[in-house]
Order: sequence, then structure tokens, then C-alpha cells
Amino acid sequence: MAGQVDCELVTFSDQPRVVREPGGLTVRVLRPVTTLFAHPAHPLAPLLPRALRDADIVHTHQVRSTPSRLAALAGRAHGQRVVTTDHGLAGGDWLGVLPRLFDRFLTVSAYSARMLRAPAARTRVIYGGADPHRFTPEPPSRRRGILFVGRLTPHKGLDRLITALPAGATLTVAGTVGHDRKPPESGYPALLRRLADGRQVRFTGPVADAELPALFRGAAVFALPSVEYTCYGRHVRISELLGLSVLEAMASGLPVVASRIGGVPEIVRDGETGFLVSPGDIDELRDRLALLLGDPALAADMGRRAREVVLERFTWEHCAARCLAAYQELVAN
Repeated sequence: MAGQVDCELVTFSDQPRVVREPGGLTVRVLRPVTTLFAHPAHPLAPLLPRALRDADIVHTHQVRSTPSRLAALAGRAHGQRVVTTDHGLAGGDWLGVLPRLFDRFLTVSAYSARMLRAPAARTRVIYGGADPHRFTPEPPSRRRGILFVGRLTPHKGLDRLITALPAGATLTVAGTVGHDRKPPESGYPALLRRLADGRQVRFTGPVADAELPALFRGAAVFALPSVEYTCYGRHVRISELLGLSVLEAMASGLPVVASRIGGVPEIVRDGETGFLVSPGDIDELRDRLALLLGDPALAADMGRRAREVVLERFTWEHCAARCLAAYQELVAN
């Protein structure tokens, strides 16, 4: 986006600075005076309104975060256009006042718009993207086994995936442990280890960004088995607003086996770029994984089509173009 319009990213750290990135993006780092609720989404920086005052369009992320609320109020005071993209952060909406402060809701999926209850007339779906130059099937590599990338939390359904592993299949689990501090959820990592005992499961722990593309290139199938009800019986009200890891896998030429949940069906085409399964259905998950692992030609065909779909619709360039179209619409009105 910065290559097409004057664009500044405002973020927060204890070390304030202004950096001009290659490609024209300006990054302005503000020092917060405190972090409300000890939550990283709620830094309170009094200088934020001043940093935004010369913008034509203010685009916030996380509708209910403290910076987004402050930016929306400042934007209204300065007569600016304010748009927002939500990523699932919980919180109140000031008795219905907060949504009225935004001119547009640029959601990452139609599912996200429904969960946010965004007004249809003020909503545009921009989706997300993957970098097809970074996530690519090249150079050719021997593909083997199943890959999961994400947080190790109950709503991701990783326990179902381990249980559903076809005989002889290998599974690589890449990601960080979730932040569930209360039992029984706090025991989830130990549960995963018990389930993996005797199976060919490798836990990599956190993976550096530079190492992710190689993980995708080396796998035969990508799995995202998110659930509506966790193994502890908790209902997951909002799950998978989109699934960026799915797009990165598709860009890498991987077929996807994912739960039919949230925004995932908007990017995975069942039977064409992978398979969608019922959330929590271990038998269906196992069958689809076994089918792709047992038919490399089918997996390769689906993987090729998956990358084509990303190139057609889900690169970051496409996402930026959808944002710019929404901005232009506001400026023109």
C-alpha cells in the first residue's frame, strides 16, 4: 500500500522513534504511559491523536482496543474518515456508540462481518493475504507428512488432529503454547504430549519467521482442525475469522484439510484446493488426510490450484487494493 499512497504505520513501544522503511512506509513508534488491563492490545499513548491529525484516512485495527477507541474519537474531532478492521478482540462497544464512530468496517471475511454485526452498508470485505514470493513451492522439495502451524490452544483442535492421524503418518506441530492459565485448559500442552506418545508427532515450538517457508515446502498436507467445542466442553463463540496460515500453506502449493468453520470456507474450496470437514469429526478428518497422503498426484493437483487461488485473490497486493478502493469511496463521497 505504501508504494501507492503516503502511508504511515503507528505502533507502540518503550522506545519511541520514527523509521522510514524501504518501499516508502513510515513507521511511527509511540511510547505508552501505561497498558490498560495488562493487555498488549490496550497501550495508552496520549500522543496518538497528535500523530494522526494530518491523516486523510485513519485505519485502526481491533475495534475495541484502547488505541482504536482513542483514534476513533480523535478522528471524529478532527473531521477525518475513520475505518477499522477487527481481529476478534473482546470488549464493550460503549452501549452502541463505538460502532457509530467508524465510517467503514473493512473486515477480513464475511464471517467476521457477521460476528461483528457490522452494518452491511458500511462494510467491505478485504480478506487478508500471503506473500507468494516468500511462500512458494520453489525450490522443489520432497514433501512428507502433515503440518500444523498455530497456537497450541484447545480451540485449534490439535488434540483431534493427533487422534485422527492415519497409520504411519507424520505430523509436525509448529507454534507457541497458548496462555490458558486456569485448569483444565492450562493442562492442554500436557494432554497433547500424552496423545502424541507412540505416534510420529514432532513439536517444534516457536518457529522464526525466516524458517516458516521451508516448513510449508516440506509438508504434503496442511491441517487446521479448529473446533466449535473444545475437548473440555467449552463452546468457542468466534473461531478462525480467516486463517492466514491457511493462505500461506496454499501459496506454498499445499492442499488444506480444515474444519468447515468461521471464515475458512471463504478461502478453501472443498474438493478443489483441499477438503473441509465437520469440526471435531475425527473419522472424517482421518479419512481426508489419508486420501491426500495416499494419493500424491491428487495432493499435487490440489496444491497447484490452491496457489493459483492465492495468486488470483489472496495476495497482500489484492488486500491493499481492496483497502484503497474503500478509502477512495470514502474520499469521493
